[in-house]
Amino acid sequence: MTIREFKMPDVGEGLTEAEILKWYVQPGDTVTDGQVVIEVETAKAAVELPIPFDGTVHELRFPEGTTVDVGEVIISVNVGGGAAPEAPVAEAAPVAAAPAAPEAEEEEPKGRQPVLVGYGVAASSTKRRARKAPAGTAPAAPVQAAPVQAAPVAVSVPEQLNGHAPAGARPLAKPPVRKLAKDLGVDLATVTPTGPDGIITREDVHAAAAPVTTPAPAPVAPAPTPAPVAAPAPAQVPAAASVVASEARETRVPIKGVRKATAAAMVGSAFTAPHVTEFVTFDITRTMKLVEELKSDKDMAGLRVNPLLLIAKAVLVAVKRNPEINAAWDEAAQEIVLKHYVNLGIAAATPRGLIVPNIKDAHAQTLPELSKSLSELVATAREGKTTPAAMQGGTFTITNVGVFGVDTGTPILNPGESAILAVGAIKLQPWVHKGKVKPRQVTTLALSFDHRLVDGELGSKFLADIAAVLEQPKRLITWA
Repeated sequence: MTIREFKMPDVGEGLTEAEILKWYVQPGDTVTDGQVVIEVETAKAAVELPIPFDGTVHELRFPEGTTVDVGEVIISVNVGGGAAPEAPVAEAAPVAAAPAAPEAEEEEPKGRQPVLVGYGVAASSTKRRARKAPAGTAPAAPVQAAPVQAAPVAVSVPEQLNGHAPAGARPLAKPPVRKLAKDLGVDLATVTPTGPDGIITREDVHAAAAPVTTPAPAPVAPAPTPAPVAAPAPAQVPAAASVVASEARETRVPIKGVRKATAAAMVGSAFTAPHVTEFVTFDITRTMKLVEELKSDKDMAGLRVNPLLLIAKAVLVAVKRNPEINAAWDEAAQEIVLKHYVNLGIAAATPRGLIVPNIKDAHAQTLPELSKSLSELVATAREGKTTPAAMQGGTFTITNVGVFGVDTGTPILNPGESAILAVGAIKLQPWVHKGKVKPRQVTTLALSFDHRLVDGELGSKFLADIAAVLEQPKRLITWA
């Protein structure tokens, strides 16, 4: 039997970790070169990863929901054919780690099946493989049982280390785990390791942090008596009443993946680029009528036509009239980089958080082409299939807050861009039209821009041009 291992790749630009969202295969399944076996979420997007060789799945190293560092082995595949020769592998392991092998054998009958393994002790991993061979579907069980490992492993780790750690030696942990411990205020010397070779894992740090964070809400626990909602749970588990009450009052959600990256990017943008926001409210009735006309146009048959399409086209026309708005600030070189192309970003709210994929070279697209690109972008984002490449290289962003019934907002710049347009709700309002007050379709646009490279005059002219095009859509022709 020949085992090949597949490691977590860097699917973005310098990303250090990814969360396993879903496994598409299980041990014993046959896989072929190029077959998608797993879906992971990085700080930028959800990505499906193909296996680069043929064979039979031997082991899934991590369960779904685990955050894995780039470079860690996530799946092993038997590429040599035949599952029977697993025994020689188990026999060879004790030679490399003789002291650990007997302990692994003693603990396994108690239910310890170490699945959360990155690169650990050979004895434990080989014992795990031997146990999985008889049952075809049994490997799924260790994934569910993984959180229970902490108790038995806590006993074996000090024995495995032969007393080296308690003497004051530096705890074994990888840099991301050390950073996590620092952020949570956890002293690694007090953490009981459950990883292979006595390595402290993320789960160990969270487990160590839990006793610190749980007591804080405990004093408040007696107060919830007026709230009958939490009463049934304490009645069932009286000993854990304070914990149940705490969980009913607060929920902690780990910040990771797209949401974590978005938070970091927005903080960096807000405190790096000096933001200025300007607003314009205008009559968009004629554009709304044009939208209805285009829906019945044979040249737009089968395409999605909505106000956002014409707003995007108006932005492209305004960029052409004010090219300096389409730029970026290069801090290292102390230069303003003028972009002679428009990669138009569209902010999209997804279950995993806010993402901003962009339409490459949108300035060169016709209206039907732009409609198709917008539809594909939105559909891909909703499915969670947006690739990291689709979110890189944007030059200008549109965020449509009007779909939520909001009049407008003060958007924060997408990092690396000089401006962002927020589109407010389009509402029927009383408006002076041809000297008379009439009900008209009215909306408000808000433009935030980087005042280092866009001054008030340029920002105002650009915003006014967008409004002018949407107020009189015939300018899409005369100004194009």
